[in-house]
Amino acid sequence: MIDGLAPAQPHPHFDHECLMTSSVDTLGKSLRRPLLAGLAITLACALALPAQARETVRIGYQKSSTLITLLKAQGTLEQALGKDNIDISWHEFPSGLPLLEALNIGNVDISADVADTVPIFAQAAQAKLTYFAEESPSPSAQAIVVAKDSPIQQLSDLKGKKVAVTKAAGTHYLLIAALNKAGLTFADIQPAYLTPADGRAAFENGKVDAWVTWEPFLTSVQRQLPTRTLADGAGLASYKRYYLTSTAYANAHPEVLKRVYQQLQQAGNWIKKNPQDAAKVLGPLWGNLDVATVESANAHRSYQVEPVRADQLGEQQKIADAFFAAGLLPKAVDAKDVGIWKP
Repeated sequence: MIDGLAPAQPHPHFDHECLMTSSVDTLGKSLRRPLLAGLAITLACALALPAQARETVRIGYQKSSTLITLLKAQGTLEQALGKDNIDISWHEFPSGLPLLEALNIGNVDISADVADTVPIFAQAAQAKLTYFAEESPSPSAQAIVVAKDSPIQQLSDLKGKKVAVTKAAGTHYLLIAALNKAGLTFADIQPAYLTPADGRAAFENGKVDAWVTWEPFLTSVQRQLPTRTLADGAGLASYKRYYLTSTAYANAHPEVLKRVYQQLQQAGNWIKKNPQDAAKVLGPLWGNLDVATVESANAHRSYQVEPVRADQLGEQQKIADAFFAAGLLPKAVDAKDVGIWKP
């Protein structure tokens, strides 16, 4: 102690604990400011990012594309693809050939089932196709019909007659095969290339002598008009139906094809196990056909969806050769010159 000075006393308002607490608070605030600022920036960036982009797959189909029509009506395919942020736009065509033409020029991404003949014509037009599913044969699902009172009694009687047929449809090949069986060629008849709707009208009004058609148009005309069947596909044309896409789309979107393939298999199984319920759904979509007619038409189709195998394209080659020999293709076609997607 220095003489003359009183001992130092603590300031009555000075508190060491208070000083420490204040220092810690100040430090905490200084640390929290940049942390909160960083979180705010991160949140702002997250909010600024767009939601995951949705894609759209364009699916083409025709009235006889039963399984796709069913999936469309029930909304099950939209639900399955929606899980992957994929929407569907639907595009209906009068028959298979314009459908695959649209696929070839990029107006649709996926083609619902078309008859086995249709891809051959598309290949002749340089289309880069990939098969991704097939329905097993349904030979009785197409036939050549005449009016019940027609003088045409057998296939050979078609010589010189006018026959309605849809170009490139499975029935086109059935007609060629039936004529060959009777010792005739395609040049021995007068083909009238008509869509199914126009073919029905021409047949009903007596503008053609015979009509070659497929389900559900076949059972419909057989039940609604007096007809006779000259021949169906048994022993002549197995009538497979194929699902296709462009090779570019198959390479870029295999996950979409997988979803569609799975849904097609499920729909095929359901329609066979629930024929009446299926008929109730499809009847209004098929021109208000009655349930019995739809059930009968569906009984002629296998609806068994399977993978496509290159070693089973033999009939495709047979079809291609027959059309080329008849002068209906501009060049020979190698039926195996296609892509094949495997599930």
